[in-house]
Amino acid sequence: MSLSRRFLCTLSHSFPHKSTLFPFSRSRYFSTLAMSQKQRRGSGNREQKWQPKTKPNPVTSASASVDEAVTSKLGGLSISDGQVWKPKSYGTVAGSNAASAADVQTEKNNVDLSRIFLKPNLLENFKVDNSTYSLAQIRATFYPKFENEKSDQEIRIRMIEMVSKGLATLEVSLKHSGSLFMYAGNEGGAYAKNSFGNIYTAVGVFVLGRMFHEAWGSKAGEKQAQFNDFIERNRICISMELVTAVLGDHGQRPREDYAVVTAVTELGNGKPKFYSTPEVIAFCRKWRLPTNHVWLFSTRKSVTSFFAAYDLLCEEGTATSVCRALDEVADISAPGSKDHITVQGEILEGLVARIVSHESSKHMEEVLKDHPPPSADGAGMDLGPSLREICAANRLDEKQQIKALLQKVGSSFCPDHSDWCDSHSRNADRSVLTKFLQAHPADYSTAKLQEMIRLMKEKRFPAAFKCYHNFHKAESMSSDNLFYKMVIHVHSDSGFRRYQKEMRHKPGLWPLYRGFFVDVNLFKANKERAAGIAKSNNDIVGHVNNGSSTSTIDGLANEDANLMIKLKFLTYKLRTFLIRNGLSILFKDGPAAYRAYYLRQMKIWGTSAGKQRELSKMLDEWAVYIRRKCGNRQLSSAIYLSEAEPFLEQYAKRSPENQALIGSAGNLVKTEDFLAVVEGGMDEEGDLATEREEAPASLSPSVKDTIQKTEGLIVFFPGIPGCAKSALCKELLNTPGGLGDDRPVQSLMGDLIKGRYWPKIADECRKKPYSIILADKNAPNEEVWKQIENMCHSTRASAVPVIPDSEGTDSNPFALDALAVFMFRVLQRDNHPGNLDKSSPNVGYVMLMFYHLYDGKSRKYFEDELVERFGSLVKIPLLEPDRSPLPASLISVLEEGLNLYNLHTKRHGRLESNKGSYVQEWAKWEKKLRDTLSANAEYLNSIQVPFEFAVQQVSEQLRKIAKGDYTIPSTEKRKLGTVVFAAVDLPAAEIQGLLNKLSGMNSKAEAFLEDKPMDNFLRKAHVTLAHKKSHGVSAVASYGLYLHRQVPVELNALLFTDKMAALQAQLGSIDDEKIVSKNEWPHVTIWTGEGVPPKEANTLPQLLSEGKATVVEINPPLTVSGTVEFY
Repeated sequence: MSLSRRFLCTLSHSFPHKSTLFPFSRSRYFSTLAMSQKQRRGSGNREQKWQPKTKPNPVTSASASVDEAVTSKLGGLSISDGQVWKPKSYGTVAGSNAASAADVQTEKNNVDLSRIFLKPNLLENFKVDNSTYSLAQIRATFYPKFENEKSDQEIRIRMIEMVSKGLATLEVSLKHSGSLFMYAGNEGGAYAKNSFGNIYTAVGVFVLGRMFHEAWGSKAGEKQAQFNDFIERNRICISMELVTAVLGDHGQRPREDYAVVTAVTELGNGKPKFYSTPEVIAFCRKWRLPTNHVWLFSTRKSVTSFFAAYDLLCEEGTATSVCRALDEVADISAPGSKDHITVQGEILEGLVARIVSHESSKHMEEVLKDHPPPSADGAGMDLGPSLREICAANRLDEKQQIKALLQKVGSSFCPDHSDWCDSHSRNADRSVLTKFLQAHPADYSTAKLQEMIRLMKEKRFPAAFKCYHNFHKAESMSSDNLFYKMVIHVHSDSGFRRYQKEMRHKPGLWPLYRGFFVDVNLFKANKERAAGIAKSNNDIVGHVNNGSSTSTIDGLANEDANLMIKLKFLTYKLRTFLIRNGLSILFKDGPAAYRAYYLRQMKIWGTSAGKQRELSKMLDEWAVYIRRKCGNRQLSSAIYLSEAEPFLEQYAKRSPENQALIGSAGNLVKTEDFLAVVEGGMDEEGDLATEREEAPASLSPSVKDTIQKTEGLIVFFPGIPGCAKSALCKELLNTPGGLGDDRPVQSLMGDLIKGRYWPKIADECRKKPYSIILADKNAPNEEVWKQIENMCHSTRASAVPVIPDSEGTDSNPFALDALAVFMFRVLQRDNHPGNLDKSSPNVGYVMLMFYHLYDGKSRKYFEDELVERFGSLVKIPLLEPDRSPLPASLISVLEEGLNLYNLHTKRHGRLESNKGSYVQEWAKWEKKLRDTLSANAEYLNSIQVPFEFAVQQVSEQLRKIAKGDYTIPSTEKRKLGTVVFAAVDLPAAEIQGLLNKLSGMNSKAEAFLEDKPMDNFLRKAHVTLAHKKSHGVSAVASYGLYLHRQVPVELNALLFTDKMAALQAQLGSIDDEKIVSKNEWPHVTIWTGEGVPPKEANTLPQLLSEGKATVVEINPPLTVSGTVEFY
């Protein structure tokens, strides 16, 4: 037995029976888990056998009373006048023991749970002292959210490289369009992304329970109970994508309500261990749970073909075409038990590609061989009312819907409904978190969770730690033994990015998971118990994790192990992002603002010019249609497809081009009668109102971004004090002619504005919608940028970020030399309106505080994020390019200040520097900083560009943007545009030279070419290898292996008629492998007459055989070198 298991067993035996320090009897769990792991890993494919739980000892009358209270108050959800609603089994299977058990329940008396949980003095009287311990167990979680710092193109290149070298396999799965649902057993709980005990989890439990009936038929009740027992004893959480038509519209209303398992997690002592995909499939097939469609790519040819296939399909792909293409190019295809086309439809949200172990292909083959797809014993059986029927019958009240759903699930699967009690009763006082962090950790896991939460609070991460009463532990509650549930809710992606940076500096930190739920126990321990805990903790540290890390894969570096990319399809995005998410803009701000919104979205995605034109036409028509139909009453985003789907269906019928644009439409599922009642109109994923693309493609450098003269313009400054923004605003305000048009220019200085600054800017935009506003205030983070984005949407303005130019670092967009200049400038000020000048005692601390607002953002990320949000970027010249390096004394004092700032904030958070433990250190450092900057004044003045030059450059850049003569900078994120065909690109100059030479040698060639404007026509030349329409997606994708590689091409004949001409080509080899064109006749089309499409050149050999074409042999043949490319 391992140290961790001995520790836990020792604790469980040393405590009195009624003290439930470990809420789920860890000794029993770990002994079972040890056996389970040995069976799964050490005994080949020997089947595990379920063993029923040991029956608990009879409860006392007091505990029975408490249990009765939980059942009556919480299981029924609604109690009044002594009437108790009792959950009845969903009587769908004749002879089910579970069904009859529920029917014979007697009514229980209503006992007020406030006597157990809600006494105001219970937590208040629980004082933290040296005998206080906390125990935290992760109850449910999904994969950590890793934000890729590299561009999509860099990630793709790295993935291909790793697979090519045999270091890893690429795993690709379908992204079903639904919501995250996690299940840890009846007692373990059901969870949505950031909540529990609501309509989302009730729907999830119902769908999961119903799928057991579909899979097991008459054995469903028995298997449900076994499954609950198994995952609770082994502390397992299963995560699913829950896809229903009752929780609001995504990209397409599903034809059926279902779920697919996306992760299985062991929540033992230590980091959660996530099963590999082969293990997930084996687990699911054992329990007959639904699995997703998965493809594996383990060779260079297959992985390059995959990415090429996506590029071919990203703007028109549907479930049928995507699955067919991936089946053709993948090394292994493992179809899901739920076919996307059958249960959801043709509109496919996207694909998720991630790096997994290079052994995955072997493991997958073994699993697919040893675990064949299970049968569906319940197929064709009458399963009773469906989810939609139940919601329809109770559509007026959310609580009634929850009650009805849980009642129909049945007691064999969901005997305890306590998590769905009134949400206000569940809320616990905020002091739970404080006391949890103050108490001694009872085990290693608790210590690591405390470390994580302390760091997030100290760094002020955008996260909430919400605590609730744990009604499952009512029996064990006492004045010195308290139980709670904690939800760790990260509010924005920036929190995950910042946490990843902390993990790089502190490798021992546990990951920050999505869907993060923790059971917390606060208790008192006597001396003997405390000594046992301390001894066991000392033994367990260093051994607890047992290889359960989620951040490495078979020795891969963390960065590589977490490589993942999401690839979405335009047919989905046009519905969700362009139609659904644009509704509020269309109805509040009008068609012009809506048009600006969708054009910007398409530019961000890098949508091809042709698709942009087609979508613009369709969306303009949609805007007129829906405004005319709804008037001023905005269409609800939860049921937007009720109007959008019929419109799209009719639009698609007009032409094949429209059909390709829409993807699929029709067969609308009506939801108005059964839509679940969702508080606030939002779905659990939070994307019914807004949904932001996580990894948008780059904007094409050739696209011009025009600021219309009829719109306002907000110029804002993501900078640091001392970056000269106020001086710049003053100069711009006084520049004759403004920004080159007749729009008035005004400046609002943040230090002079009373109250909230950005709402004031919004008010000014509304009052003067066509003006240019210089927002003279630092705008340092995503929260402010989001406010500016919202301001633009609501006022039809555009925004331009103006930033100081700097090389930056890997973790901050501003390098130390820029920081030194900013500090130096601030200390030259007198009488600054914001009181940040040389008379301020803590200038250095304030400057470091602003500097750290950008912490965690590399320069590249900083600039890319601004460009993607606002479509433009202006840089303030700051430092001379040929300057000498920063003196060592300046580097030393800045680094000393950064270290002091880290110590101060770690201990005191945002407490000012004149308070706390480091007051003297701050005073000494502030003086040293001033002395050092003063001693290096000549150097600091010499490395700055002249201010007049900076003003001139900024003014010119802003004028270009205002005029529309502006090229959007590349963010170096690959444009995932449409690929239509593969070809060998040839140098047009060499082809032209060959024709000139041939004309001088052959009279027929000379006569043909003499009147042809070849210089105008022959600007590009290629040999087509395969075309998407003619040869299929996989045929074109197969050339991805040779992308950008050189291949010799021999040109040996000229064929022509009076309508067209082409050179006959013979392709060479790459790495001794012959390149073969899918065209029967490889050629280079050099000219076609007016109205003749280039593809007609394929007919030249046939015309030659019929005597209708002329051939001129090229002897000796000319060999040119070309490169394989996609077009």
